[in-house]
Amino acid sequence: MTNGYEAFQLFLGVGGLVLLALVALLLVVFIFALFFFASRRGGKKSSAGRLRLKKLNDKVDDHKDTVLSAVLSRKAYKTWTKAEEKKEKEHAKEREAKQEVRVFVVDFSGDLAATQVESLREQVSAVLEVARPQDEVVVRLESPGGVVHGYGLAASQLERVRARGVPLTVCVDKVAASGGYMMACIANRILAAPFAVIGSIGVVASLPNFNKVLRKLDVDYLELTAGEYKRTVGPLAEVTEKGKAKFLEHLEDTHALFKEFVSRHRPSLDVARVATGEHWFASRAL
Repeated sequence: MTNGYEAFQLFLGVGGLVLLALVALLLVVFIFALFFFASRRGGKKSSAGRLRLKKLNDKVDDHKDTVLSAVLSRKAYKTWTKAEEKKEKEHAKEREAKQEVRVFVVDFSGDLAATQVESLREQVSAVLEVARPQDEVVVRLESPGGVVHGYGLAASQLERVRARGVPLTVCVDKVAASGGYMMACIANRILAAPFAVIGSIGVVASLPNFNKVLRKLDVDYLELTAGEYKRTVGPLAEVTEKGKAKFLEHLEDTHALFKEFVSRHRPSLDVARVATGEHWFASRAL
């Protein structure tokens, strides 16, 4: 027998556990939905098939023109403008005769799902249609990394540039870590700001497990599989030592592939020393 107060406490305790389980389940559903819609959104963006080109020289010239128009007298500015127009015509003739080096600049700002990979693929395809061996491709890269298959595909797009024999430079202002570094290491040169984050040659996987909560609520979770390792660890099923060991084996194998990839593109690098999952500021990473 229990009195009313004890029953009320018991009700609150059970209700709290139920609420906790519901919140946890909603959190898992939200995470999966976030990745799903991010992937869908990335696909929709790439389906438009638009390619916009901007001549960066013109942007620099416009800035110079704006400043000089403000600091020079009207007469001096007019004289300078005429001289620049004459100089540009002469340079245009020289460029046609010498086949001057052209630099193609591509931006990649990566998220966890690498949703920009389709856009990168289209840009690389367009550049390789016209790029010559004496030209250069510069990728302004910013990414903390993300899913292995997404960044593996993104890295393969930059390998296409190297395979064509066109020099590739990757510029990092803020961060190129994990999958971001997987892309960067392909380049002939990596140029990074002193405090940019570089490295993190490692693999991580994490997920919450609510099996204990379900057991407290006397809820059975059934997951039926065919194949010994179809499931190793998950958010709701009980985690076994055998399943955890297999999951860790997968992580180690992925890490080994990552290290092999870096070694292939950076043969002079002591991979064993740096493939610890650590990251460094670029001035230290050098």
